[in-house]
Order: sequence, then structure tokens, then C-alpha cells
Amino acid sequence: MSELLEAVDEAAALEELHNLGCTDGLPVVIPTPARVQRMILAAGQDGDMVLGEMGPGMGIATVEKVATAAVMAGCLPDYMPLVLAAVQGVLDPVFDLTEMQATTHCTAPLIIVNGPARHTCGPVASGFGALGPGHRANASIGRALRLAMINIGGGRPGSADMALLGHPGKFTYCLAEDEENSPFAPLHVDLGFAPDDSVVTVIGAEAPHSVLYSGDADDPEDADKLLGQLAEGLANMATNNAILTGGSAVVVLNPEHAQILSGQNMNRTQITRRLWELTHQPVARLQRYGGQFSAWLDGDASTLTQYPVFPQPENILVMMAGGSGLYSMVMPSWSAGAHRNSPVSVRVETGQFCEIPG
Repeated sequence: MSELLEAVDEAAALEELHNLGCTDGLPVVIPTPARVQRMILAAGQDGDMVLGEMGPGMGIATVEKVATAAVMAGCLPDYMPLVLAAVQGVLDPVFDLTEMQATTHCTAPLIIVNGPARHTCGPVASGFGALGPGHRANASIGRALRLAMINIGGGRPGSADMALLGHPGKFTYCLAEDEENSPFAPLHVDLGFAPDDSVVTVIGAEAPHSVLYSGDADDPEDADKLLGQLAEGLANMATNNAILTGGSAVVVLNPEHAQILSGQNMNRTQITRRLWELTHQPVARLQRYGGQFSAWLDGDASTLTQYPVFPQPENILVMMAGGSGLYSMVMPSWSAGAHRNSPVSVRVETGQFCEIPG
């Protein structure tokens, strides 16, 4: 089990945690043994159960250490299944966590929650301001993952975490899909899970890029114009996706924009296929702006006029969340690492979690 620190009171304990670099810069809940044990109890697993190694420091992620991060982040015990699933997601080798933690790019794990656990382990917000303040579950679940990445993975700014500026999602980055109001099948269902599964998907993403589009029901090209705007945000030549290629990205449609697309009888497969087509970029632009990263074109530049920013349509994750109106969001990604920092989806094991005694 973890080594215990001692302090005369909680105020002194907080200052010691700050001094040791164990926080994200904000105050934390002091992880006393009783609080951590309560969180472990919520996990339904032994505290010393090993989940894996967390890079770049290659610390051993145990249930107890993750529970400690959850306590510090302000989680309720109900949130523990989602925190564990998010940690398991980033520990999957295809997520490339070690490299992602050490990159100079401004990437952070975005946590997307689907299925019944949105309510039973939350509620995790999916409506107005879901990525903003005021939602305890969203804020503390995302923050627990970050504190685990700091204290288990060793990702501290300027030493192991080399992001040049970072972005606010490196504090917390978590939302749920608004499945009840979406005209599309839930994201996790299209990813191959059962409708009643609870699933956490993690993807290394930039901060949200706002996409402005005012719909016009009388315009027969309304849906395609919206998709064109989303494509501009996803794959403009300032993104890693367009320069490095090979990665994935997220589209968060607001309800109004989702209805524009569903009104044209488009499903998620059709939407991602059209976005994939619209995100192809001219080879000449990559040669102009890509610098050394355009070297892979040398053998193909004479025959290619365009290249795909995303390997296939399935690399674009589309979901619905937020309030209805003019603005949807896109999240380009890092697109690097041995596995291109691929998104990972993990089924939430809610059946093993026990009720916490009052």
C-alpha cells in the first residue's frame, strides 16, 4: 500500500501536497485513509489490484492509487466506476499515454461517457455547458484522471509533461452523450457495444474548437454546408491532423445541428463518410505549410492532388451534446505516437460495485 504522509491538520496537509507537486495547482480534498478506503470499497476491488503501468514515469497504477486521485479530485464514490474505466482506457497501449504525456502538443484525454452509467454513476452532464463549470461529476471524474496522470504517471509540467502551453482540458475534460435527445444511435452502439452497456471512450484531444453555423431549412444544401463547416474546423492546415495525418478527432453536434443532418436522413456512418471526404486536403497545401512533415509525399506528389487527413471515416467520432443553437464543437487530436494516440473504449464494470454504507 502507499506510503502515508503526516501533517498537523488538513490545511498543512494541503500545503504539503502543493509543495510536493501532487496537485494540479488547485486545492484538493485531503486523501485520508478513511476517505481512500471508502473509495476503494466503491470499486469492489482489492486496493492492491494492479491496473497497469502509467507513463511516462511508469508508476504502477493500483486501485488504491486511483482511489486516492479520485478522493483528491472531489469525486463521490458513485463516480469510481467511471474513473477506473477512464484510467484503464489511457493505460491501453494503443492510447500511447507515455508519448502523449511527454509531447509538446496541447493534448489532454477527453472522456466521453455513454450508457446507463451516465445516470447511475453521475449524473454526468450532456446538455448546456457540459464541458464547463457547474457539473460536479464531469469536473471531478476528468480531474481524477489528470491527478492520476500526475501522481502515478509522473506527468508534471516542464519535466515529463512538455506541453508548450497546454489547455484548460488538462485540468478536466469529461462529458456524456445526450442519448435521450439524439436522433442518432448512441456512439457506443456504433462502436460495437450493446445499448445497455455503459462505456467510457478516451481520446487525446485539443481544446474544443467552436464551429458556427446558422441553418436554413429552405436550403437544399443545408446539411452539406454544415458538414463543410465542421470539416474546416476538424482538418484545417493548422491542426496536427492535417499535417501529421493518421489520427482521429471528435465532433460534438449540438441538437439543432444534429437535427439538420438527421432531417436529411443521415446516420452516423453517412455523416462520418461525408466528413472524411470533405477533410481531404490539397497536396500543394501540405507541401507549402507542412515543412519536414510533408516528406512522405515525395514518392506520390506527382500523382496525388489530394490526400486524406483521416485514414478512414471511422477515425471521426461523432456525438451529440450541449445546448441547441448556432455552435457545435470539434476536437482535433495529437495524431502521433506509435498508434497515433488512438481512441480507446472501455466497458464500465458496474455490476461489481457495491453500495456504500451510510
